[in-house]
Amino acid sequence: MLHHLRVVNLGVISDSSLDLTPGLNVITGETGTGKTLLLGGLRLLLGEKADGSMVGGGEGEARVEGLFGEGDEEVAVARTIPASGKSRAYADGVLVSAPALAERVGPLVEIIGQHDQLAIRRPAVVLGLVDSSDPAGIGPALEAYREAWEHLREVEAAAAELGGDGMALRRELDLVSFQAEEISRIAPAEGEDAELEVEASRLRNIEEVTINLAESSRYLEQVSELGGEVVSRLRKVADLDPSSRPLAEQAELIMDQLAELSRDALHTAEGLDRDEQRLVEVEARLTAIGDLKRKYGPTLAEVIEFGRKTAERAAEIESILADADLMEEKLRSARARVAEAAERLTRAREAAARTLAERALEHLADLGMGNPRLEVRIEPAEPGPSGADRAEVWFSSDPRLEMAPVGSGASGGELSRLVLAIRLAARGEGSQTLVFDEVDTGVGGTTALAMGRKLAALAEHAQVVCVTHLPQVAAFATTHFVVTRDGGQARATRVEGEERVREITRMLAGLPDSEAGQVAAKELLDIAAGRSG
Repeated sequence: MLHHLRVVNLGVISDSSLDLTPGLNVITGETGTGKTLLLGGLRLLLGEKADGSMVGGGEGEARVEGLFGEGDEEVAVARTIPASGKSRAYADGVLVSAPALAERVGPLVEIIGQHDQLAIRRPAVVLGLVDSSDPAGIGPALEAYREAWEHLREVEAAAAELGGDGMALRRELDLVSFQAEEISRIAPAEGEDAELEVEASRLRNIEEVTINLAESSRYLEQVSELGGEVVSRLRKVADLDPSSRPLAEQAELIMDQLAELSRDALHTAEGLDRDEQRLVEVEARLTAIGDLKRKYGPTLAEVIEFGRKTAERAAEIESILADADLMEEKLRSARARVAEAAERLTRAREAAARTLAERALEHLADLGMGNPRLEVRIEPAEPGPSGADRAEVWFSSDPRLEMAPVGSGASGGELSRLVLAIRLAARGEGSQTLVFDEVDTGVGGTTALAMGRKLAALAEHAQVVCVTHLPQVAAFATTHFVVTRDGGQARATRVEGEERVREITRMLAGLPDSEAGQVAAKELLDIAAGRSG
């Protein structure tokens, strides 16, 4: 809602304020008094391009202020336009860009005129009007679709959390499974490579080992023979000198050990056999372990750890892919549910769009539009939170003309009446504030009275502001402002009671003090108030 609009030094307006109310706010006044400048000021708050020629007298600066919204959502905005230099925009006292100002205020107000960016040119706005026109028919289908859409988004989010896309995971699984299986197939043990190197060395040198063991045994036998003589002599010494007996005993022990060593060496030599098959097996095993160490090492311990980790990762990916297969089924089901809900919603919208167009045509007939053609077309769109549809209004003011998207070739008055008709047909839903410019162009008589009634009906659902030359429209106003010009300067004043009667008399008869005109004005006000006619 627009609560307050102040325009300072803009064209012929020196300083004028409007305190607007809910309902129908009407602005009237003689031609050339500056009524359209008030809307021009509002357009500046919507981000329209400004230049120094707008400044009154070409000096100083022009300023426009507005207060929009409700309660905690209120926003105070302003725009200053110097005679030379760049304009500045403010929102709640903070300097912002003109586009940022438009983004903040745009959703709160719509100006309907030939050169304005009509909201009904935007598919999202038209779709909202279609939905609001038949809440009983579309509401359940829209709610079912939104539930299906939210469910799909939840499933998609859960699928994303599984980690990576399925193709990449399967490629990774192939790799880590191969690596884990390669290591598992060899199954190396901690320290096995060192043990095999020792065994391989022994097997390669078996002949030399056997010869040396045999020779060692032979030499030990020779030592034993000489040692026997040593033991014999030490025994004799012990017989002569009992204190020397330990020497004889030590010699006997050494000889026993030498004899045992000789037997062991000979036994070991006799037990050795050059096992060529075992050597082949050991060397093959060492080669396999060496390959693993080159790929995944360099140490065998690192190979074993790598094998453990790849096996764990393979198991993890298999679990993920199992979940992913289940999730893919959930995704297919959720997408099918969305598609089914979207189809039902589209059918409901197509029916509502036809009814909306029919009702709008009835309003246009009441507004003196002759025999126009109007369609609200529902077309496919990418699925989103509000369905898989886009809506567009197609219109021609004459059946002999080809229909085109709304706004193409229509006059300002036709556009204003078209928007009025569509908004009424859609139960008045849409922007909180609707500002009509040129809505009464080419209208008079009973059509003008019908227009007043329809604007008042629309104002029951949204704040409406209308600049008009028609007394039949002004009579239906909740709040009535008159723009007058004195000494070259224009100002807007709210009128009530007798002042309002005089203004409507002026609009009817051109003479505000005409008695006959005042009678007609009062009758018109009574009609608007529902007291007669």
